[in-house]
Amino acid sequence: MKATAIATFFGVFLTCTYTAKEATKKPKKPKLYFTLTDVPQIDCDIKAGKIINPEFIAKCPPGCQDVKYRVYGTDIYASFSSVCNAAIHSGIIDNTGGKILVQKVAGHSAYRGSFSNGVRSLSLPRWRESFLVSEGKPRKGVTYPSTLEYSSSKSTAVKSEPKKPEQDPKGMKSADTTNTSEKASEQGDAIHKEYQTSPGPTPATQMATTTPTPTTTTTDPSTTVPEPTTTPATTRTTAAAAKTRPGLHRVRDMGSSSVHPAYASVVAAASSFSSKEELNPKPLESTSQGNQNCKVDLSFLMDGSWSIGKRRFQLQKRFLGNVAQALGIGSAGPLMGIIQYGDDPSTEFNLKTYANSKDLRNAIEKIQQKGGLSNVGKALSFVNKNFFLDANGNRGGAPNVVVVVVDGWPTDQVEEASRLARESGINIFFVTVEAAAQNEKQNVIEPNFVDKAVCRTNGFYSINVPSWFSLHKVVQPLVKRVCDTDRLVCSKTCLNSADIGFVIDGSSSVGTSNFRTVLQFVANISKEFEISDTDTRVGAVQYTYEQRLEFSFDKYSTKEDVLSAIKRISYWSGGTSTGAAISYASEQLFSKSKPNKRKIMILITDGRSYDDVSVPAMEAHRNGVIAYSIGVAWAAPDELEAIATDPDKEHSFFVDEFDNLYRYVNQLIQNICTEFNSQPRN
Repeated sequence: MKATAIATFFGVFLTCTYTAKEATKKPKKPKLYFTLTDVPQIDCDIKAGKIINPEFIAKCPPGCQDVKYRVYGTDIYASFSSVCNAAIHSGIIDNTGGKILVQKVAGHSAYRGSFSNGVRSLSLPRWRESFLVSEGKPRKGVTYPSTLEYSSSKSTAVKSEPKKPEQDPKGMKSADTTNTSEKASEQGDAIHKEYQTSPGPTPATQMATTTPTPTTTTTDPSTTVPEPTTTPATTRTTAAAAKTRPGLHRVRDMGSSSVHPAYASVVAAASSFSSKEELNPKPLESTSQGNQNCKVDLSFLMDGSWSIGKRRFQLQKRFLGNVAQALGIGSAGPLMGIIQYGDDPSTEFNLKTYANSKDLRNAIEKIQQKGGLSNVGKALSFVNKNFFLDANGNRGGAPNVVVVVVDGWPTDQVEEASRLARESGINIFFVTVEAAAQNEKQNVIEPNFVDKAVCRTNGFYSINVPSWFSLHKVVQPLVKRVCDTDRLVCSKTCLNSADIGFVIDGSSSVGTSNFRTVLQFVANISKEFEISDTDTRVGAVQYTYEQRLEFSFDKYSTKEDVLSAIKRISYWSGGTSTGAAISYASEQLFSKSKPNKRKIMILITDGRSYDDVSVPAMEAHRNGVIAYSIGVAWAAPDELEAIATDPDKEHSFFVDEFDNLYRYVNQLIQNICTEFNSQPRN
């Protein structure tokens, strides 16, 4: 009985204790974090910089793979990129949407643009904040918000509804039709204003202009309105005059019916041409002697394709204007015209339209984008046939220069058109911007198109710019190269435009020692030319009574290999059948020349031939072979003249002994190139 009472007492005691403990417990707070089924959804246009949370999981809706949702960078993205489109670019989700994990990280430099998973991301020099995107699974030990905090800043920049660009069928590059939406947007303008430095030397007449000073901000660039700093000269620029500026036309194109005054000032100032006098250019009313140390006739092929977009087209125009200013356009200096290419090329203005840099820059600013593909090859053919004519202001004595600006890569082939242009004496420079990434190279129609187009592959005739924002850095280097008329001799004098076949007398009368002297003469001529598969090619035949092909045009593709092959030719010895040797060279060498390529035969002999030379020579001439004859010692003058192309005195040479052959190397090269430059254009 006592034991039962004690047990009852302890039971009551424990019950009361538990009840009291439960009564004193604090109520639980509601959960602030979600389970995996509780993921906040974000819109396609939400940028990482708009979300305050440093790390979060969110759900992207379907349909975010669109050019209007811009992305900057690869793997690590600038914070003003669309979060969802960046996730598609990185391969975390596809266009059907899904959950993603976003982690904010520090600012980055050199964001690399690329094309991936149907999304074209853009490059950027630097930005203050970045983010990483990965699969939407929570990391161990990390809690995630059930609702996202957004920046409350409001945009005062001009809003636009981007136009849908026409499709640019460049394979993968069609995705770069971020086009008119991406680069003409207010965001692209804000990025440019914050990061691009002055594109080139500012002439004294333009020092007193409106200069935009970007405001330091921690918000998204689309919310930034730079405050303009105005010098007294801006008081001369009325609001009415400002409306005529191409920059404001561009803002209207973006879909805005009204323009914020501060933004209008910035857009107006962003043009390099601020003085009232420059708003109404009058071609040829004022002339300038120009930079007399740079007398060249220059044509710019500007990229007007849809793939470049409106904003980058504006940057290109500014670049051309700065080049015109740096060149010093004038009647006794450089003259410059512009052709815009897309599907088809057209002349914006020719060499004689503007005779000073000021008028030329104003004309450039008024150029409207054509659109279409990037048919560079067609444009080069157009230049070759239509631009450098006397009627268009070509001066004859000035080197002809073409500078091709291309965004990414051409949509047609350039090799043949470039070769024909070079053979017409045109120096071709390429300025390529944002070249194809590794995964885009498969879409380039003609790999190594720059090397195939330019005269020499040593880098002098080609400049690659990684970003449109750094295009201004190449103004001075390009001008320096274009004005270096001594180095322009490459295209000007045909050093890359022929198949040269040497026909070498190996008869017994020559002798071993003299034969080596002849080979040195052949090598001295060969090394003056730029030798490659796409430039000059060299072949050689040795003959006695018989003939031997020492090497064909396609055997060696470098100067070093050709010179080594010449050195290895062994002396044959025998009779002298020059006529048969000419026929053999026509069949074994020149019948395999490239179409439309100049065929040059240089024959060296020391005696009279045992057979007729006139008939084989005439046949070679009819087949387009330009023949030069070099006679030594006992060579017959009448045979040398029969072998040589008319006029004989420019194609036939004679020396009394082998040791004097070297004297005619320079004369021979000069005659070859003089003849080349005097020929009518293709």
